[in-house]
Amino acid sequence: MTDKKTVWFPAKKNGWGWGKPTAWQGWFVQMLYLLAIGCISFLVDPKVELLTWILLVSISTLILLAIYYVKGDAPSWKWKPIEKEKRRLFK
Repeated sequence: MTDKKTVWFPAKKNGWGWGKPTAWQGWFVQMLYLLAIGCISFLVDPKVELLTWILLVSISTLILLAIYYVKGDAPSWKWKPIEKEKRRLFK
């Protein structure tokens, strides 16, 4: 029996963190997060109850980050060299 972990969110190729999802479950989690933020913003008016809105959005974001950490690659710094032609801002 293989003990291979299914990765929903691969590590970024450059920098720290996770890239876009590679599995349908990852896309579902991201869409659910966006839906949750939309519902929170619709139900709790940030102009009236700012602290409640911040608390609910923070909790949603922490849940998303926990899912990223559990179902994604281990985050680590990765640097790839930039080609000399792409370093120039203006050609």
